[in-house]
Amino acid sequence: MKKLLTIFTFCILLTLLFVACSGSGDTSSSGPNTVHMSDTNFVQQSITIKKGEDVTLVNDAAVIHIIENGSWNSSGVAEPAIEPGAPKVEDQVPGNMSQTVGPFNMDGTYHLYCSVHPGMNLTIIVQ
Repeated sequence: MKKLLTIFTFCILLTLLFVACSGSGDTSSSGPNTVHMSDTNFVQQSITIKKGEDVTLVNDAAVIHIIENGSWNSSGVAEPAIEPGAPKVEDQVPGNMSQTVGPFNMDGTYHLYCSVHPGMNLTIIVQ
């Protein structure tokens, strides 16, 4: 029983180490196409990028964000929608992690929102 407990403890520690060292990014990111997220909103609500570029979403909070195509309307109702030319986005961004979305290959205005946090909208303008 003692040996089984030791193996179990080792497996838990190894799993915690793996989780702590893995992930899709570093929240200190501040590149040219970076948008930070607080616990309930995008820190900046729009970004202008060049055709063919990606956007890096950085979650600076300990909460999860589920980012999808569409937006929250002024009445607080989610309106999922994919604009023509937009990449399909269905990304979970765990707390204190980052996620890259794109590339955005066509000029236009695109909308992303967090389906968890009402009013959390991002507009991406591609030129």
